[in-house]
Amino acid sequence: MPFAQIYLIEGRSEEQKRALIEKVTHAIVEAVGAPRDNVRVWLHDVPKENWGIAGVSAKDLGR
Repeated sequence: MPFAQIYLIEGRSEEQKRALIEKVTHAIVEAVGAPRDNVRVWLHDVPKENWGIAGVSAKDLGR
């Protein structure tokens, strides 16, 4: 069972997340021939203050 974990800075819409799950699932099915029903995708919404970029939080960078 293929399992994809994707970490994102919080703030994406529900529609964007649905599209990401669909496209990642499709890519896995195409790439490795896994049955669609066996593919799992887990999105991690990380708070901006918990995501660091070059030593500064994404929140402090205004991301």
